Amino acid sequence: MSLKVRSHEPDPQGVVLDITPESAGWRYVGFKVVRLAAGQVHDGGEEGREACLVVLSGTVDVTAGEVRFDQMGGRTDVFEGPATSVYVPAGTSYSIKAAGNAEVAICTAPGGGNRRPRVIAPEDVRLETRGQGTNQRFVRNILDDAGDAESLLVVEVITPGGHWSSYPPHKHDRDAWPQETFLEETYYHRLSPPQGFAFQRVYTDDRSIDETMAVEDGDVVQVPRGYHPVGAPHGYDLYYLNVMAGPRRDWVFANDPAHDWIARGASPGTDKGE
Repeated sequence: MSLKVRSHEPDPQGVVLDITPESAGWRYVGFKVVRLAAGQVHDGGEEGREACLVVLSGTVDVTAGEVRFDQMGGRTDVFEGPATSVYVPAGTSYSIKAAGNAEVAICTAPGGGNRRPRVIAPEDVRLETRGQGTNQRFVRNILDDAGDAESLLVVEVITPGGHWSSYPPHKHDRDAWPQETFLEETYYHRLSPPQGFAFQRVYTDDRSIDETMAVEDGDVVQVPRGYHPVGAPHGYDLYYLNVMAGPRRDWVFANDPAHDWIARGASPGTDKGE
């Protein structure tokens, strides 16, 4: 089974993508995208699973339990600036109503429901620049490991055309804190202009997983384990929304030893094998 999942036309509930732990063959991460027309409503909420509703584009009203949040979002597309998101505790039902055409990502992971619904406004999103030269990318931390959630880690990344991201190749597939943490992950890809494409490779040290994919606008790549670099061709900026979750809510990764010299600023071949 391919690690790449393509989006499709909206079903009657507006769903264009739906990745569950069962469909992915793992335990923690769920990811859904809904595309709604003006006035259309999507209802959700799961026992034992918290959610982060990321407004990808458009404006929506969100009801979470007894709390109502009006006029959430407003971006014309995902490249415009940080998202508006709504955190929904586990076991809390929610309703998303579109004011106009809107697209919302629904990110889920296990939780006990001991938090309250809240808005994560664009000004609450921690901005970060990572890498240098053609390894530079721009990170929007919606729910990082210092954020208030039970399992979810949610982040948006903009990778300019001609640049690499999630690079040098890194992994987080061992439950060995503080050296490394085990986190399942999804990448939801969007391109500007949308007719573009990008590349993502997912591979393990023993190559039991070794898949290189051309991803197009609206594709998801599932990362159950292994290294997972991404490259954006010249002329096409790449956006991706990451969702991660695992047994411990810390993002601690390990670079591929063969390519770690890039992160350390060393010369190729130095300290080989360390």
